[in-house]
Amino acid sequence: MQAANNLIVLGREEAGAEMIFQNNGVGLLLQLMDTKRPELVLAAVRTLSGLCSGHRARATVILHAVRIDRICGLMAVENEEMSLAVCNLLQAIIDSLSGEDKREHRGKDEALVLDTKKDLKQITSHLLDMLVSKKVSGQGRDQALNLLNKNVPRKDLAIHDNSRTIYVVDNGLRKILKVVGQVPDLPSCLPLTDNTRMLASILINKLYDDLRCDPERDHFRKICEEYITGKFDPQDMDKNVIAIQTVSGILQGPFDLGNQLLGLKGVMELMVALCGSEREVDQLVAVEALIHASTKLNRATFIITNGVSLLKEIYKTTKSEKIKIRTLVGLCKLGSAGGTDYGLRQFAEGSTEKLAKQCRKWLCSASIDTRTRRWAVEGLAYLTLDADVKDDLVQDIPALQAMFELAKTTDKTILYSVATTLVNCTNSYDVKEVIPELVQLAKFSKQHVPEEHPKDKKDFIDMRVKRLLKAGVTSALTCMVKADSAILTDQTKELLARVFLALCDNPKDRGTIVAQGGGKALIPLALEGTDVGKVKAAHALAKIAAVSNPDIAFPGERVYEVVRPLVSLLDTQRDGLQNYEALLGLTNLSGRSDKLRQKIFKERALPDIENYMFENHDQLRQAATECMCNMVVNKEVQERFLADGNDRLKLVVLLCGEDDDKVQNAAAGALAMLTAAHKKLCLKMTQVVRAGPGGRKGTALCDPLREDQPPR
Repeated sequence: MQAANNLIVLGREEAGAEMIFQNNGVGLLLQLMDTKRPELVLAAVRTLSGLCSGHRARATVILHAVRIDRICGLMAVENEEMSLAVCNLLQAIIDSLSGEDKREHRGKDEALVLDTKKDLKQITSHLLDMLVSKKVSGQGRDQALNLLNKNVPRKDLAIHDNSRTIYVVDNGLRKILKVVGQVPDLPSCLPLTDNTRMLASILINKLYDDLRCDPERDHFRKICEEYITGKFDPQDMDKNVIAIQTVSGILQGPFDLGNQLLGLKGVMELMVALCGSEREVDQLVAVEALIHASTKLNRATFIITNGVSLLKEIYKTTKSEKIKIRTLVGLCKLGSAGGTDYGLRQFAEGSTEKLAKQCRKWLCSASIDTRTRRWAVEGLAYLTLDADVKDDLVQDIPALQAMFELAKTTDKTILYSVATTLVNCTNSYDVKEVIPELVQLAKFSKQHVPEEHPKDKKDFIDMRVKRLLKAGVTSALTCMVKADSAILTDQTKELLARVFLALCDNPKDRGTIVAQGGGKALIPLALEGTDVGKVKAAHALAKIAAVSNPDIAFPGERVYEVVRPLVSLLDTQRDGLQNYEALLGLTNLSGRSDKLRQKIFKERALPDIENYMFENHDQLRQAATECMCNMVVNKEVQERFLADGNDRLKLVVLLCGEDDDKVQNAAAGALAMLTAAHKKLCLKMTQVVRAGPGGRKGTALCDPLREDQPPR
C-alpha cells in the first residue's frame, strides 16, 4: 500500500510520471486495478491522473489502455471517494486531449498524438449514457453531470465553435431531460443524490445559453416540447407527474424556455389537477412546479388569481409536513411578488410575518429531514424581501444557525436560497436611484411609485449586519464558497460577494471577518464569476486589505493573488470609493515586502497610481501618493524615474508644494527614498527645481524636508 501511495506522489511530477510511463507503469497500474481492492484501485486511479495531467500523448495511451467503458464503470460506483477520483482522472484526460497542455510534440511523442476529436466525442457519449443507466449510483451520475457542465459549453462565447453543445443537444438532451424529470418517490426512479436534478437543470441552462441563433434554440425547444407532451397519458398518472417534474426542472434552468413550455396546452391544467390529487407524490410535484412557475410577477399574478385559494386549501387539508412546507413556500413566493416595494404587498398586513414565523419553526425542527427543511429556507428567501421579516429573522439566532448548518451540508441545492436570504437581510441588492422629479411626475400621472420600508434605512441594515456576524455568518459563507460543484454557479458567487461586501462595510467588523476566514474565501470570488460579482468581491478584498495585516488576512502565497483584483479596481470605469480603497489596500500590501511591490509592478498598476496622484479629489491624490511612496523602494520603479525624457520626478516635486500636509509628506518621503537610492536622481532633482516656476521653487521642495520644522 505504501508503494502504491509513493507512485501517486511520483506521478504528480513530470520526471516521475515519465519514468513510470516508460517502464511499463500503465500495465502494472492496470494489474493493481484488477485486484479489486478499493484502496489499491484508488491509488492506481490517482497515479494515472498524474500521468495524464498536461501530456496529450500519455493521456491518449492511458485512455485506450484503460478503456472509457471501464473508467465510467469505476465512476458509477457508490463510493464517493472513488467516484471523485475517477472524475478527476477523466477531467485530466479531457484537459490534455482538448489542448490544455501547450507543449510541442516531436519525434516519438508526435506519433502518439492522434486526432483527439473522436476520443473526446466518445467520452461525451459515454457520460450521456451514464445519466440514464440504472446501474450508475447517484454519486456517479453527479460526477458525469459535473464533467458535462464543465467541458461541453464554451468557456468564452467569443469562440464561434459550439459543435460540442450541438452534439449533446442532438444526442443527449432527452437523456438530460429524463434526469430532470425523475421523481424520487416513484418506483421507476433512477438512483439520485440531493444535487442530481439541480445539476441537470444547470446543464440544460448552460446548453441553452451556448446556442448561437434562433433556429438552434427552436430545435432545442421542440425536443423539450416533444419529450413533455409525449409523457401526457390519461391512463398513467406516473407519466403525467414526470412531465410536470420535467417542466419544473427546466424552470430552474433556462426560465424563458420554461415559461414557453408552461404555455403548452394542458400543462397548467395538469398542474392544477395534480394539486387536487389524493396521492402525496402528485401534490408534491405539482406544488413545486407552481412555486417555480411563479418567479415572474406577470406569471405570479395569474397564479395569485387562480392558485392561492388552491394552495391554502391544500395547506389546511393535508396531513403531510412535506406538502405543508411546499404549499407554504408557494404562498411565500406569491406574497413576495411585489419585491421590496412596500406599496405592492400581495397579502394583508402581518400575513408575511406569520408565514415567515412558520418557516423559521420548520427550519429549527430536527425531526424534519434536510430535503424538506431546505424548502423552509426557500420560503425565507422570498419573504425576506419584506423588511419586517428580515428583522425578525436576524433576531432569531437558532433559526439563523440552523440555516448556516444546512448551508454546510452535502445538499448544495440550498446554496442559492441561503445566499439570496443573506442578500435580502443585508440589503446588498442593487437599488435604483430615485430621481425626485420623476417621482413627482409619476404621482401627477397617478402611476405607482415604489415605497421604501421604514426598516430598510441604514441604521436598521447596520444592526442586522452586526447580528448576522455575531451568529457566525462568515464561517457559513466560507464553507459555501468551498463547494466544489456546478451548483455553485456564477450567479450564486455574485450573491455571496454582495453579502461579503455588505459585511465589510464597517472597519470595526473586518477583524472578525478575517478571523473566520473571510479574507481567503473572497479571493476565488474576485477571480471567477460574473463581472459584477468579481468587482464586489474585489471591493470587499480592498476594504480588508486597507486595514488588516496582510500576513494574517491572506496567509502564505495567497497574498499575491489579492493584487490583481485590487489593481482591477483602479480602472477609471470604477467609482471613486472603489478606486480609493483599492489604493489604500495596495499601499498596505506594498509596505510589506519587495516581492509584493514587484507583483504590483508586474500587474501594470504604476500608470494608474500615477494617474490618481494628479486627481482633483484630495483623498484620491493622497492615497495614490502614499502608495507611490511605498512603491519607489522597488528597483524597477526607480528605473522608471531614472529613464530619460519623462517628468515623473518633476511631478513628485510639484506634489511637495501641495497645501495638503499628508500629500506633502508622502511626496517628500518618495523623493527622499529616490534620491537616497541614486545620485543621478539628486542631480536631476536640482535641475527640476531650477526649472520650476518662480516664487516657491525652493521652498516647495524644502518645506517638507526641513529638519528644524516643528512636527505637524
